[in-house]
Amino acid sequence: QVQLVESGGGLVQAGGSQRLSCAPSGRSFSTYCMGWFRQAPGKEREFVAVISRSGSTKYYADSVKGRFTISRDNAKDTLYLQMSNLRPEDTAVYYCAASSSPGISDDIKKYAYWGQGTQVTVSS
Repeated sequence: QVQLVESGGGLVQAGGSQRLSCAPSGRSFSTYCMGWFRQAPGKEREFVAVISRSGSTKYYADSVKGRFTISRDNAKDTLYLQMSNLRPEDTAVYYCAASSSPGISDDIKKYAYWGQGTQVTVSS
């Protein structure tokens, strides 16, 4: 069992930047593939970015490619999402999630552990 806690959300102006962090507790962080997902009001939760256990492989949703960067520090047991050039449509609750499934995946069903979410609001 792993518990995840996100931090770093808040209000930011369009074009600005923000960094989210996710700190797990419990089993070893490095044994999990980690992902970021988001959910806007009235919409389904969607994939944002994923990073492999070693950090060597990363995938992004087309909507954030070139603007967001996912990273992890296995020595510090922390996952990050650096968001730049933010747009109003990035407004959502952002969740970090952990998957023990083999490989790396953007499939929400592969993620068994979820944080409580952190709100990111981008004003125009």
